[in-house]
Amino acid sequence: MRTTEKPPRTVPVDPATPASVTTRRRRNARRGLGWVLCTVMVAALVLVSLAVGSRTIPLDGVWSVLTGHGDAAETAIIWRLRMPRTLLGCVVGAALGVAGVVMQSLTRNPLAEPGLAGVNAGASFAVVVGISLFGVTGTAGYVWFALAGAVLAALAVHGLTRRSASAGQHTRLVLAGAAASATLGAVTGILTMFDTEAFDSYRFWVVGALENRGTPALTASVPFVVVGIALALPLGPALNALALGEEQGSALGLRTSAVRAAGLTSVMLLCGAATAAAGPIAFVGLVVPHVLRMMLGPDVRWLLAYAVPAGAVLVLASDIVGRVAARPGEIEAGIVTAFVGAPVLLWLVNRSKAGRI
Repeated sequence: MRTTEKPPRTVPVDPATPASVTTRRRRNARRGLGWVLCTVMVAALVLVSLAVGSRTIPLDGVWSVLTGHGDAAETAIIWRLRMPRTLLGCVVGAALGVAGVVMQSLTRNPLAEPGLAGVNAGASFAVVVGISLFGVTGTAGYVWFALAGAVLAALAVHGLTRRSASAGQHTRLVLAGAAASATLGAVTGILTMFDTEAFDSYRFWVVGALENRGTPALTASVPFVVVGIALALPLGPALNALALGEEQGSALGLRTSAVRAAGLTSVMLLCGAATAAAGPIAFVGLVVPHVLRMMLGPDVRWLLAYAVPAGAVLVLASDIVGRVAARPGEIEAGIVTAFVGAPVLLWLVNRSKAGRI
């Protein structure tokens, strides 16, 4: 008698089974440990940044200064010159890293970056207008004009490319941002050409550096960065739902217009404040999200959490490399990040042509 064996019945796995819950907890524990290690790396780079300069201070000397037992000359160097610069690097890096994650998630475009989307050019143009037409001096005045320029540029570029970005046409945003940057850059050049005083102030700001910014730059930018990050971090679940598409997100009860408004507001605050404080530092918002995505996957909640220390790591490391590579002179942090970011952009474009992103 011939019998036919029935294939074993497969039982679907419940997402809430103990095995899946245990796996999720282990993954989250590993990610949490990674975040702690990334934060420790920021602390280590802070110590190195305080030690490196035209006068090198040993790490034990830096620790003595921080604990209140250091030499008077070293204490003055660290607290008056290097500490504001180092903290500003942390603030600017965190702001640009988070802004890059939010912008790529909003547009679902892996090539989106505040600098490529014209936000930095808008902030730069507004700062030049403030210097040339209104006689603004100092970061406390720059920040308001930079925020206004970032808002206008972001609204213009995002409004022009919203439909194409949602359709997956990734290059449209870059092209529109490049066009906006070129236009605003040309007008900025004209203004500085005929106003030597504005040019003198602008040329030291536009290179994207942490040197000689001082405590005023830090105090002027921190409130806006804190508010921008506070707006961005809770958007993680909503941005995960938005990644499914506008219709699917709306079906899940997501208010897509409110999410986009909150995300765009956070990008404006973060980029405007960072650009006002340190000048245009490009590619940080492009490199950080992609490195994190390769390490963590597409979950925006973890990307946003990691972007805060990871952005600080990139900017601080770039600033340290610039100080060491051209000693006794310096290479500005914005130039070093461009050396890192330009190859990454070319690599992403090649992957985009191959259909892998």
